[in-house]
Amino acid sequence: MKNIGILLLLILINISCQNSEKKDVIAVNYPMTKKADSVDTYFGTTVKDPYRWLEDDRSEETEKWVKEENAVTFGYLEKIPFREDLKNRLEQLWNYEKLSSPFNEGDYTYFYKNDGLQNQYVLYRQKENQEAEVFLDPNSFSEDGTTSLMGLSFTEDGSMAAYAISEGGSDWRKVIVMETENKTIVEDTLIDVKFSGLSWYKNEGLYYSSYDKPEGSELSAKTDQHKLYYHKLGTPQNSDELIFGGIPEEKHRYVGANVTEDNKYLLISAANSTAGNKLYLKDLSKSDNKLITILDHEDSDTDIIENVGSKLYFVTNLDAPNKKIIAVDASNPGPANWEDIIPETEHVLSPNTGGGYFFAEYMVDAISKVLQYDYNGKLIREIKLPGIGSANGFGGKKEEKEFYFSFTNYNTPGSSYKYNVETGDYVPYWKPQIDFNPDDYESKQVFYTSKDGTKVPMIITYKKGLELNSKNPTILYGYGGFNVSLTPSFSTINAIWMEQGGVYAVPNLRGGGEYGKKWHNAGIKTKKQNVFDDFIAAAEYLIDNKYTSSENLAIRGGSNGGLLVGATMTQRPELMKVALPAVGVLDMLRYHTFTSGAGWHYDYGTSGDNEEMFQYLKGYSPVHNVKEGVEYPATLITTGDHDDRVVPAHSFKFAAELQEKQSGPNPTLIRIETNAGHGAGTPVSKTIEQYADIFAFTLYNMNYEELPNKAVIKEFKE
Repeated sequence: MKNIGILLLLILINISCQNSEKKDVIAVNYPMTKKADSVDTYFGTTVKDPYRWLEDDRSEETEKWVKEENAVTFGYLEKIPFREDLKNRLEQLWNYEKLSSPFNEGDYTYFYKNDGLQNQYVLYRQKENQEAEVFLDPNSFSEDGTTSLMGLSFTEDGSMAAYAISEGGSDWRKVIVMETENKTIVEDTLIDVKFSGLSWYKNEGLYYSSYDKPEGSELSAKTDQHKLYYHKLGTPQNSDELIFGGIPEEKHRYVGANVTEDNKYLLISAANSTAGNKLYLKDLSKSDNKLITILDHEDSDTDIIENVGSKLYFVTNLDAPNKKIIAVDASNPGPANWEDIIPETEHVLSPNTGGGYFFAEYMVDAISKVLQYDYNGKLIREIKLPGIGSANGFGGKKEEKEFYFSFTNYNTPGSSYKYNVETGDYVPYWKPQIDFNPDDYESKQVFYTSKDGTKVPMIITYKKGLELNSKNPTILYGYGGFNVSLTPSFSTINAIWMEQGGVYAVPNLRGGGEYGKKWHNAGIKTKKQNVFDDFIAAAEYLIDNKYTSSENLAIRGGSNGGLLVGATMTQRPELMKVALPAVGVLDMLRYHTFTSGAGWHYDYGTSGDNEEMFQYLKGYSPVHNVKEGVEYPATLITTGDHDDRVVPAHSFKFAAELQEKQSGPNPTLIRIETNAGHGAGTPVSKTIEQYADIFAFTLYNMNYEELPNKAVIKEFKE
């Protein structure tokens, strides 16, 4: 027995040595992050906030900290042996022509195109039987490619266009107006526009929204006074007419406007959170066009989708959690007079209009189903889609009898089709030529059980022939908030992961919109833990069914999904090997004090609401739940230094807490993209670099010393 015990000990020592020698351990020496004596008191409870000084992301001290942290992070990443191979493969696979679905304006058909590795998509246009020409090229807006096209609106006749640009990823926009035929800019640029659509009234002017821009730090921005303006062409911006907002006793954080296609009605939406809106109407054909109230509460999401003369059509979830289409006359548009046109069903409705029809897209377990109706609510047909996945488009002007839609899923690159509204027939318009064979991959939808017994759907995508041996590197991606639905779509980034033998899994967590308002509300405020429990249960399903193991599992999410990752890794640090929170909302006690954060209270509640809400937020806030002596997973936090939506202070403070308290060898790094915002409009070159780093970090910390599928790398090198 003694000899057997010695032999067993030697075997265990040998196994331990093999594991420790599998890859080199990269030493990490974190910068010293100072701690200050910042303390808040909530309902008699004191909470220390030692890293509050990092909230000032424009201070010299914070900028110095950012440089030091990036030096450590990139020093680590540069030592991963296959990082460059991943970057090169991403560049190669990304380098194919991509086209959007076309749309018609005036005498032209417009479409977005990227030749392959262009930092920004280029907007082209063409007349029938003529060559396409460049209309707007955002790559020429700045030398480094960080200025992007972030909004575009045409007049009804297509003769004028207004487009918005973002610089350095900021949510603040500039708006430029041009004559489309000769592409001549007609007046001075509008500035300081934020969270705004652009809606034309005839060819005379346009409506836009904004806040008063702060002087200095974004943290001083007042986001409870969103205002709607009308800009008349040829006049200076400082003379623009204030249409709605600006009244101290009637503050709204989000105000938007839409002018109907016939230029007769202006619809104004006003809200104080990201869910629900008030609704107002102006008859622009009358000289005494007073504002008429349609809805004076924020109990529903209600939006105009069409009008025929004075008959208005809205999509609403008022008394219809899965949404319906109603009609009402503009002379008396209150809910008491609403008539159901397309009633609520068991599936969530997302409608569009074109050619004189409604196109009702329904989510059936997060998968698209599209039905065509006339304006009386008569079913014309169900449109048989090219496969199981996500359809987008089915929209155009009333007179158009042909327009376009796109289709994609997790293993099929997006393609576009031309649709005939009268016959229901469609033909392929464009399909990408990409060095990726969708037939080699498959997606499987499963339903798993969360902690409280709720059934949650999840789509798992992987290379055919996957062996369920618990060894597959797996990324579990989630969001779970703000009524956002995660539907199947192709990503070159995920293709690279699956090409390396990786599994990509996406659960449709509560808090999202996949099953309507009830599903959303089941994951907000004091029910937010349901979202984390759903995500944890998804991880456990993947492990129990041998798709992966805790040693081969990474969790990833951005923004509200970054909160999801932060909460999950602090609650169940042993469940995953790698955590990848991106631009996350991570300080739940102070999020509402930063930029637009106060508008998220519908989903989160705030620490000042009451003691119960404070205690609940404190109980899961990632920044406040990093504990001494706990071994957290290998963590790569990503953010942008100019993110003015989810300010980088969230990520800075979380990184500082982890680096101070992490127990064990797992690295806790933060990668801070400079001159970058929340993510939209990020140049392709930066996106490729970022994901090469994310995947390299993930695989390396899953103990890979070389790529799992070296054959692919060898093939593209040759």
